[in-house]
Amino acid sequence: MSFFGLDCVRRKERELERKLRANDREYNLSFKYATNAIKTSKYNLFTFLPLNLFEQFQRIANAYFLFLLVLQVIPQISSLSWFTTVVPLVLVLTVTAAKDATDDINRHRSDNQVNNRKAQVLIDRKLRSEKWMNVQVGDIIKLENNQFVTADLLLLSSSEPLNLVYIETAELDGETNLKVRQALTVTGDLGDDVEKLADFNGEVCCEAPNNRLDQFTGTLTCAGQKYPLDNKKILLRGCTLRNTEWCFGLVLFGGPETKLMQNCGKSTFKRTSIDRLMNVLVLCIFGFLAFMCTILAIGNWFWEVNEGSQFTVFLPRQDATDAGFSAFLTFWSYVIILNTVVPISLYVSVEIIRLGNSFYIDWDRKMYYARNDTPAEARTTTLNEELGQIKYVFSDKTGTLTQNIMIFNKCSINGKSYGDVYDYTGQRLEITESTEIVDFSFNPLADPRFVFHDHALVEAVKLENPEVHAFFRLLALCHTVMAEEKTEGELLYLAQSPDEGALVTAARNFGFVFRSRTPDSISIMEMGQQRSYELLAILDFNNVRKRMSVIVRSPEGKLSLYCKGADTIIYERLHQSCSKLMDVTTEHLNEFAGEGLRTLALAYKDLDEDYFNEWRQRHHEASTTMSDRETKLDQLYEEIENDLLLLGATAIEDKLQDGVPQTIEQLSKADIKVWVLTGDKQETAENIGYSCNLLREEMNEIFIISSNSPEDVREELRNARTSMKPDTPESMFLPERTAVNGVKLMTDEVVSGEYGLVINGHSLAYALERSMELEFLRTACLCKSVICCRVTPLQKARVVELVKKYKQVVTLAIGDGANDVSMIKAAHIGVGISGQEGMQAVLSSDFSFAQFRFLQRLLLVHGRWSYLRMCKFLRYFFYKNFTFTFVHFWYAFFCGFSAQTVYDEWFITLYNLVYTALPVLGMSLFDQDVNDVWSFQHPQLYVPGQLNLYFSKRSFFKCALHSCYSSLVLFFIPYAAMHNTVRDDGKDVANYQSFALVTQTCLLFAVTIQLGLEMSYWTAVNTVFVLGSLAMYFMVTFTMYSDGLFLMLPSAFSFIGTARNTLNQPNVWLTIFLTSTLCILPVVTYRFLWIQLYPTINDKVMFKVRQTKATPPAPPQRHRIRRTSSRRSGYAFSHAQGYGDLVTSGRFLRRPAVSRSSGFANMGRATTGFSPMGRSAGYSPTGRPQNSKAPDVEVTSLQMYRTIRDPAL
Repeated sequence: MSFFGLDCVRRKERELERKLRANDREYNLSFKYATNAIKTSKYNLFTFLPLNLFEQFQRIANAYFLFLLVLQVIPQISSLSWFTTVVPLVLVLTVTAAKDATDDINRHRSDNQVNNRKAQVLIDRKLRSEKWMNVQVGDIIKLENNQFVTADLLLLSSSEPLNLVYIETAELDGETNLKVRQALTVTGDLGDDVEKLADFNGEVCCEAPNNRLDQFTGTLTCAGQKYPLDNKKILLRGCTLRNTEWCFGLVLFGGPETKLMQNCGKSTFKRTSIDRLMNVLVLCIFGFLAFMCTILAIGNWFWEVNEGSQFTVFLPRQDATDAGFSAFLTFWSYVIILNTVVPISLYVSVEIIRLGNSFYIDWDRKMYYARNDTPAEARTTTLNEELGQIKYVFSDKTGTLTQNIMIFNKCSINGKSYGDVYDYTGQRLEITESTEIVDFSFNPLADPRFVFHDHALVEAVKLENPEVHAFFRLLALCHTVMAEEKTEGELLYLAQSPDEGALVTAARNFGFVFRSRTPDSISIMEMGQQRSYELLAILDFNNVRKRMSVIVRSPEGKLSLYCKGADTIIYERLHQSCSKLMDVTTEHLNEFAGEGLRTLALAYKDLDEDYFNEWRQRHHEASTTMSDRETKLDQLYEEIENDLLLLGATAIEDKLQDGVPQTIEQLSKADIKVWVLTGDKQETAENIGYSCNLLREEMNEIFIISSNSPEDVREELRNARTSMKPDTPESMFLPERTAVNGVKLMTDEVVSGEYGLVINGHSLAYALERSMELEFLRTACLCKSVICCRVTPLQKARVVELVKKYKQVVTLAIGDGANDVSMIKAAHIGVGISGQEGMQAVLSSDFSFAQFRFLQRLLLVHGRWSYLRMCKFLRYFFYKNFTFTFVHFWYAFFCGFSAQTVYDEWFITLYNLVYTALPVLGMSLFDQDVNDVWSFQHPQLYVPGQLNLYFSKRSFFKCALHSCYSSLVLFFIPYAAMHNTVRDDGKDVANYQSFALVTQTCLLFAVTIQLGLEMSYWTAVNTVFVLGSLAMYFMVTFTMYSDGLFLMLPSAFSFIGTARNTLNQPNVWLTIFLTSTLCILPVVTYRFLWIQLYPTINDKVMFKVRQTKATPPAPPQRHRIRRTSSRRSGYAFSHAQGYGDLVTSGRFLRRPAVSRSSGFANMGRATTGFSPMGRSAGYSPTGRPQNSKAPDVEVTSLQMYRTIRDPAL
């Protein structure tokens, strides 16, 4: 039951295992399993008001103002009207509640959209369309191609041979390559026969709901037989069915119990560090307020005892009023009068400033991505200044740093490098969008999206260069790609790794078109001729071998072994005759690696028929043995993969998003540490780390943590830490300091040099255990950059939480998929990339935009400006209000501690509302120390925000001391100046009303000049606000003190004629000038000496700006970051072991393809209307149909090979 939006769980015991029966709702309902409805919203119609008010009154200031309101309705205490507090309090509560309601309404809409999706459910022996929210555990549902998986399902049957289905798991792990799932044979025989499915009553006993994405254990009992279930038979919610016409599944977990929702993490109420500091400061202010009121109450008691009796003649008292009771009332009266130390207008102004700075992000055209029509969006308005304090950035890889586009960029064939473009003088040219591309029109089966610029390679193909032909023949034969050709000539490649797809597509464009395969043959089109090769063996890839080979027999009967893999692995197996070619190819490989490309070496050998038959027999025996099978197969592979002949090497670019290396470099200069948390394999993540400048060959050392036991992981972490800091103690007693809340915080340790850390998922699981988490954190924080591979969504969140727990820093998480949601929610700031992997990350984020490169502008410009403005605002706001309030304190000693106000009531009312509101808002919305160009030129300007240098407890107390000094000047200078003073005409000017007017005028001038000193960037708006506020003060003052208003309401406008009678005296203006000067002089002196002796980075840059007459230098031209590094193989970095077995077993086979002809036009230009469906340079393994017409703009991100999901889904 769900009441008031809160799930009331009636089960007393935690679920240890799950039991369910297919097609038996009554049986399954007895266990009270969760339905498939999800709920991410916080409120409903009944709970919104009480819950929201409860949350808002957790802010200490709101509770304080509610307390003041209660005091003000007591007439014996209050000297101010109750509405002066209730109106602003209600306004603040209403505005905040409206914003919270809007956010929650959006969450409700999102929930409703998902819960109301339709699914075909087998009910009463018929397939019925039901809403997702009504699907229950034990139901059998039907999924069709390109549909989202409704819940966590046990796959029963599918339309594909051997009951295979293809799924995309981008929402879970960020990977876009297709994965395969296969149903049990016993359920696969059910097919799509509704009657058989309705009669199916199998019982499942499986694990309880958990967040482990890569594990599942359970059994299916059917017809008295038990069948084991594992992860390969499960379809998880969040996956998408691809290239499978239909499938049926049994619901195991629904809604909040699905693995996707278990990994989503909890929504937390995020507060900025300034908010948390403000709560502490407000408590200090309350304590100081109570202290001042206590002093004044004691003073009142002494005054009543010593002086009070003398006033009873003309100041009658109520009976039974003694000095003690008078002091008690005075205490509460001063609580009301001095409450302006924390005015509620502070919180109203803070919300306005945050809202305004959020609009700047929304309106920033430089963060607008025109290709997708996607602007930046500040989805929350409460965290802007936190963007200026980020120390750690946690980033996803796929879709965030990269576009997941593999581009066949360059190659080396028989000692000659292809891919670069040269002019007539032999100088290498930079390839741009205007560079001429190779014309592949001679090949009607070519992919029109494939782009290559070196015409020499296609000429070599046309001239039938044997080495070039052998090179592309190898690429067309040595792979595990599947081809689909639903209509004549329309090829669609399905690859389990994007690397393989890019290589096969490259071969396709250069005339060697892979068209189809069977378990024992591969059909390719070689330069217009259809050829079928007999596939004799696949020597499959694994992480140790780092290569794969195929053994094929050509139509002419020639036996050949084709091998591709990591260059270092291939080189060890080459024939000695290749030594010279190896040297030349090595030079090319180093050049490719220096450009951050993923390299791969290709080799082959011809086989003897008799030897192969004997080897094949031994291979068959090894593959069928039950003991030590893997070792025996590896030995056979090693035996035949030697004395290879080198063909060349390929260089693939894993397409990064634009500006990623430059962005990471800028963030690094700003002392922001970037950690990449990805679900990809270690090799993939390492390669991207080098490409995006996260890892560099110049680093002192890069540590790889990849052990499979806790002891080994601890040892590797300890060894890494010792290498970085040899003098570090071996004990686990870390240098710590205790925070206010009792959590021990690790201090930052400094190491000489730069280091990197790469840790895989298994090792990370041990490293995050309570006994080892401090060791891991300490080692990782010593490194410049950290990459965590094969991590689950919940592990991402745990890494973020670990840093938040033990490091007093601000964290930011950025990602684009549902697998990043838990990390985004866990970090102080969550940023969503609105890419092609759905909108879950964006919906859970605080800020969103389309490209990773916009992050540097969000932090270094908007974040820094927001933090700087907020800190200036708080310093100035506290200064002006403390100064305003402390004058009351000094005046109390001269008015018998009677709670008399020193200012006119109307001035008290309008001081924060009219006279000082707009100038401080103008500064807080428009001020900037330097513009955006200078901010990028000097990323070090960001560092003070990380160190809380602009606003802290120390700066707050300095501000309080400054206010104390100013209040002394503002009270005693006018007091002394007006004591026993007469006007020009000899009349007395020393009266309460004149003194009040002079004091408040001096105050307003002093705080306005102070504001001018705080402001770094004057605009027309700021000038109008400052001068207009002063003008408004004099207009209102002369109006309020006029005869007309006095005659209308004598009690409300008692200062009749005070303004014109006081402000026409020269000595009054001299007093105002002297007071303002004395208030400002120490500030100017202090700042001048401080800038001369201890200039900050801001002072230095601002001085540089003034020197250049505020004309910033042109930003340096961005050069492509080239590295001189050791080469890295890019082979099969997202490839998984075992696909060779699937291919040769026939389990990957599609339906029979349509009949086809060569389609070649004998090297002439094609005039057919062929519309290719495959991809090329930008290859994605998802295999979604694409339009054949190339877009007018450069295709980026996943547009290159992914279609937008059907909105109906």
